[in-house]
Amino acid sequence: MNSSSTETPMQLLSMSHGVIIQQALYSAAELGVADLLEDGPQSCAELAHDLEVNEPALYRILRLLASQSVFEETSPKTFVNTELSQFLRSGVPGSVRCILIFRGSELFFRPFAEILYSVRTGKSARTEVFGMDGWEYLKQHPEQARMFDDAMTDMSAIIGPMVAAAYDFGRWGSIMDVGGGNGILLASILKAHPEAHGVLADLPYVLERAQQRGFLGGELQARSAMQPCDFFREVPSGCRAYVMKNVIHDWDDEHAVEILANCRRAVPADGALLLVEWTLHEGNLYSAGKLFDVVMLVMTGGKERTAEEYRQLLARAGFRMNEVIATSSDSSIIEALPE
Repeated sequence: MNSSSTETPMQLLSMSHGVIIQQALYSAAELGVADLLEDGPQSCAELAHDLEVNEPALYRILRLLASQSVFEETSPKTFVNTELSQFLRSGVPGSVRCILIFRGSELFFRPFAEILYSVRTGKSARTEVFGMDGWEYLKQHPEQARMFDDAMTDMSAIIGPMVAAAYDFGRWGSIMDVGGGNGILLASILKAHPEAHGVLADLPYVLERAQQRGFLGGELQARSAMQPCDFFREVPSGCRAYVMKNVIHDWDDEHAVEILANCRRAVPADGALLLVEWTLHEGNLYSAGKLFDVVMLVMTGGKERTAEEYRQLLARAGFRMNEVIATSSDSSIIEALPE
């Protein structure tokens, strides 16, 4: 080892502390601590009483999070929200509460205990742990499906406006969001591009939840519709642009080409396919794409891809990758045109 190196063993150990911080955040998110602190400081005794938890244990969690600027201990064992913990509240702009609850759940957390299964086999540890793929598991466990949907809603609420602002969706006139979940991305696009009309396409039970959510209600109702869709069977025709956000990364190449080929049959000659996926930076640079690539390995058996890998994948399905547009998030929009 070079004696002049500034790297230390503690740096590696510090990286591994992330799992402890994550579970402390999960605990605070699941309990709703930030919501209780909405009106001002409370003692740990008051919080523990309201939450029906062990007071000394709660204090130890909050003390750790306060050391990370999540909450502040203003006097002994009394806490208030900080700018960061505001995002742990429910229903506020930028809330990540539901994402943290999902990441602490058995659906997300248990498969990572079996990450070596994925490393050894290249297959999804989640499928191994639960004995079925994640989508089938969600169908059979509606409470878990609701939690997952809540988490994806929080994520799309943050990223959706960034995606909508980065690209001229309006020039296509009509847009179909394929596998669009509860419709929050499509709602962001339609709000940013008032000349556009949109169709939310997903499985029937997903569309039922989307209707309950109401993101495409109000003034957007006249410019939007819902259409049942199983993208492994057929993608409905009728629009010029087709958007898919974080769909292709869920699947291996063969399944991805199958989905893209169904899109190709739906996209008209003067239309486009628009993939919204995480960016993979070159070399040793960090990107969220590299993080989520490991998430895909463990959870779905899918993967994140470079621009060149997307170019090749799209070509197999009859598309030509025309442009990659960066957004202000760590996602990119890949514009593909029919060959």
